[in-house]
Amino acid sequence: MKSTDFKLYLKHLSSEGINVLDPAISSTDFMLLDLSVKNSALSNLDLTSSDILAGYIDNELATNNRMVAYGGYLEKRGIYNRSEHFYKEIDKHKERNIHLGLDLWCKAGTTIHACAEGAIHSFKNNDAYGDYGPTIILEHKWNGGSWYSLYGHLSSDSISGIEVGHVVRKGELIGRLGQPFENGDYPPHLHFQIIRDIEGKQGDYPGVCSIYEMEKYKDNCPDPDLLLGIS
Repeated sequence: MKSTDFKLYLKHLSSEGINVLDPAISSTDFMLLDLSVKNSALSNLDLTSSDILAGYIDNELATNNRMVAYGGYLEKRGIYNRSEHFYKEIDKHKERNIHLGLDLWCKAGTTIHACAEGAIHSFKNNDAYGDYGPTIILEHKWNGGSWYSLYGHLSSDSISGIEVGHVVRKGELIGRLGQPFENGDYPPHLHFQIIRDIEGKQGDYPGVCSIYEMEKYKDNCPDPDLLLGIS
């Protein structure tokens, strides 16, 4: 599967209309949000606190009269420094702070829907501090092979009673957004990521990488907005 061909395929799917959030949320309800290290408004905030970050995001949404804040693909972020999951004292030069998915920040409990027809590939509660929390990965078929969509920071009940191999339709309800106590300690949001090669992983795949690995992951995880078409 060539990267360029796959990106064209995603754009084609996007033209058919893709929505991974509650269908009642309109395209006019979205706003772009910058959580990169370049955003000076974050420099005086204690980003170790999910409540403080949530307050900032909620204020941006209220100020702009929007329901969903989106963004983050290949964004260099400082919010991961709080967790050893991304940053270890003995491995500073490999700090992971480049975000590989698209984040959709909105209310806990918001329904999450399959981006395309497929089947449940795997699921897991990645419960380390700062990790995904409950996560579902779907497998989709195309051109004789597979590609994958990852949905992170879900509610705990989203992965209760589901089965690997269960077939899902495009737009089918697959879960809901979790609260900070169950989603890795983040303000409620969906981490949505497209993956060409899952590399044998189950219920998990890196959503943040180091600058030294960015080209590899950029090729394997193209911009999810090619599919969602939000911007």
